[in-house]
Amino acid sequence: MATVTPQTLVAKPRLGWRSMWNISFGFFGIQIGFALQNANMSRIFQSLGTAIDDLPALWIAAPLTGLLVQPVVGHLSDRTWLGRLGRRRPYFLAGAVLAALSLFLMPLAPVLLFAAVMLWVLDASLNISMEPFRAFVGDMLGKDQHSAGYAVQTAFIGAGAVVGSIFPWALEQWGVSNEAAPGGIPDTVRYAFWFGGAALFAAVLWTVVTTDEYSPEQMATFDGAKADTGETMRALAARGPGPSLLWIGAGLAVVLAVGAFGLEKEVYLLGALLAAYGAASLAAAALARRGQTSNMLANIVGDFAGMPEVMKRLALVQFFSWSALFIMWINTTPVVAQYFFAAPGPDSPRYQEGANWVDVLFATYNGVAAVAALALLPFLARRIGRVRTHALALACGAAGYASFFLIRDARLLLLSEVGIGIAWASILAMPYAILASALPQRKLGVFMGLFNVFVVVPQLLVATVMGSITKRFFPTDPIYTMAFAAAVAALAALATLRVAEPARDGAPAPAPDGRPEFAE
Repeated sequence: MATVTPQTLVAKPRLGWRSMWNISFGFFGIQIGFALQNANMSRIFQSLGTAIDDLPALWIAAPLTGLLVQPVVGHLSDRTWLGRLGRRRPYFLAGAVLAALSLFLMPLAPVLLFAAVMLWVLDASLNISMEPFRAFVGDMLGKDQHSAGYAVQTAFIGAGAVVGSIFPWALEQWGVSNEAAPGGIPDTVRYAFWFGGAALFAAVLWTVVTTDEYSPEQMATFDGAKADTGETMRALAARGPGPSLLWIGAGLAVVLAVGAFGLEKEVYLLGALLAAYGAASLAAAALARRGQTSNMLANIVGDFAGMPEVMKRLALVQFFSWSALFIMWINTTPVVAQYFFAAPGPDSPRYQEGANWVDVLFATYNGVAAVAALALLPFLARRIGRVRTHALALACGAAGYASFFLIRDARLLLLSEVGIGIAWASILAMPYAILASALPQRKLGVFMGLFNVFVVVPQLLVATVMGSITKRFFPTDPIYTMAFAAAVAALAALATLRVAEPARDGAPAPAPDGRPEFAE
């Protein structure tokens, strides 16, 4: 292969509307799977006999699998090349097959343990497919098209979530039974999961078939392709044991606090994860000192420790943003069923009616997100910048969560979902548009996977701690969880203002296929 010098580096070809559609269409199917999971798993767990304050413990599976899977898949996909199948697409396809099977089996769960295990498998599979899609946009598009690419991806996320969220409700309108026998799952949920599995596989297959990835030789000629790992490895090798021991100590302190303060047993997991990261960083530093710079553990830990400054600041924003979202996903169904439909328990028809209305609410905020990603957010970003746009959108989300305390009519909750939808659109697009151009292009996979840590850690924190808070302070009043969601979303908006505004993308040229580009 010819030597590539800085003078020979070139910009990536500009892609048009059809190409950006094909690149991200698979996310439409993946998000159908996530939407079915988010809107219905609390319902399934409660139908199988779970108490409301035990829901967070069961939801631990989802963020934990993301924490483990995404950095590993990102690291591996950066280094994969399977000829015609490419770099990212093998992971799209493998994850889609496993996720489709999980969606088929989930509603057949005879007992709670089976449902919990299937949630774990489903979320791992969705993460295997999802993580490379974030890097895929960066692979295929130049920096001046990153914002447009992530806007299209967000639109598909919103559209897929609308379909996945509203499908159980739509089935009921078409005459499918929404009543469940004691300990059973309604037919509306069962058929929706089966439809979702088929749709997910078909959408991912579309992207696999209609896209061709740049080869390693082509990627080496593009501007921004260089990724120097030597400095990261040297810094890791020179690190003393102090920081790692602090992580281990923090983990042990959390474990001891469970008994000292009577916290829920799920908090043990949080302590174990802190200690595990400390042990992993010790091992990674030892590997770096021995010169094993190609080792996956050393690379992932080194990249995490050496992340760019903009990524560190966005990490705090993500932490607060996703804490609010996870509180909402876990608690919206019991809140709406209890306060707006007066459901006495999960076995009552009123509970199932309320749960189906939650599907409509979730479809609404995702529909708003799909529109906002392509219209509202680009309009605001051109005028006030991406950072202020993200802060404003997060403030809209905080207002949406807080409004649950003021509204008494379930139909008016649709207004709450408008604010939440604007925030959701920005959470899915703006941080990635800000970040993608600041990262080494040949390490997009691992850095996008590591960025997911700041999506997952707050979810684990909510899943392990929120149950203790709910049980101790308001065991029969889950609506107060929405106060927590509103508060942390407001903190996310404030933290966004600490992020430096990135340089604006260059003026867009006409698309090759004659269709309009998305202006930045």
